[in-house]
Amino acid sequence: MALVRRNILTDAGAREDYVAGVLALKQDHSAGVTTDRLGVPGPSVPVSTYDQFVIWHCWTMMTPVPPGGDPTRRNAAHRGPIFLPWHRVMLGLLEARIQQVLGKPGFALPYWDWSADGDLGSPTDAAVFGPDYLGGDGDPVSTGRFAFDAADAASFAVRIESDLSGMPVQTPRPRGLRRSFAVDWPTLPTGADVKSALAYQPPASSTKAADRYDTPAFDSSSKGFRNLLEGWLPREPARPVHLHNQVHVWIGGDMSPGTSPNDPVFFLHHCNVDRIWEGWMNRFGRLYAPDMSFPAATFRGERSGDPIVSPLGPGATPASVLDASALYTYDVLP
Repeated sequence: MALVRRNILTDAGAREDYVAGVLALKQDHSAGVTTDRLGVPGPSVPVSTYDQFVIWHCWTMMTPVPPGGDPTRRNAAHRGPIFLPWHRVMLGLLEARIQQVLGKPGFALPYWDWSADGDLGSPTDAAVFGPDYLGGDGDPVSTGRFAFDAADAASFAVRIESDLSGMPVQTPRPRGLRRSFAVDWPTLPTGADVKSALAYQPPASSTKAADRYDTPAFDSSSKGFRNLLEGWLPREPARPVHLHNQVHVWIGGDMSPGTSPNDPVFFLHHCNVDRIWEGWMNRFGRLYAPDMSFPAATFRGERSGDPIVSPLGPGATPASVLDASALYTYDVLP
């Protein structure tokens, strides 16, 4: 039977299990993985199951597509069509790890509907950042279950961060989580922003159904639903970020660099992004581009049949994850 992913504000059980699961994965070193094995410089030290996701995300952001290109223009998880399938795979693997560490095979990741808080006009007061949920902002975050206590080895601590070049490195010492609400951008996306992305219509000259999803050159300049949801379009001088990107920038702190999964809100945020994508596919079809007819030299890693490389579980392809209904559904689709 498929799991049902629910709004974290309406499912107290999912909230408690998510917090407990993240804290447990932070303490879990059962896989025996070390920093040197994952290419993180410095002394060889054990890496928790949770921090493996942090390192994986960071390294993927530094993996250019095509090989030898510029990862800030297009990389193996962002600024291209792979953005939504790649993060869907990541969410599924985290969900499975929490199920295992809690012994609860029925656990389903909750999502944070940030557009509902954007509609409130004062998102710094969002309930999801209250002490019973994820805690608030600060350097370090000092409220909630993810507050850092240097005297408590079991408290939530950041041990991997990005250096100035974007590479994953070990922190000089364990530190607290950092957030800086509304410093780099004043507002969260709204429900109207989500509706605008969902209503995208491809140009009349388009001949392929998949043009509704993404179009060449399949990067941050491409027209299509993927780029609208990722947040690179529309390009407005007064508002340079939208939707997914806007949420990262509004939260700031550890949500800004390639090691953004350091903040547990990352997975709630991306679960909502996945929910919006699922709502779009439910309306327009399970469309994806580029397909395998596109040249591997330019688009390897992004085509529909190319493997999504994961150090944490079995591989998948974009085509294989377009329909996840046998695994999970959402309580409400936008």
